[in-house]
Amino acid sequence: MARAVGAGQPVLILKEGTSRSRGRAAQRNNIAAAKIIAEMVRSTLGPRGMDKILVDSIG
Repeated sequence: MARAVGAGQPVLILKEGTSRSRGRAAQRNNIAAAKIIAEMVRSTLGPRGMDKILVDSIG
């Protein structure tokens, strides 16, 4: 079975000057990001979701 070049190595595409956080700071950043995403999609979920998630022709 052929292996792809760089298989298993993540490809990261970040803006110039992006900072990296570790430990508690990274945990706080991830929690804040999850809360923002949850707030954005809250009205699209559940039995009365109103199909507010937009989907293009590709899916």
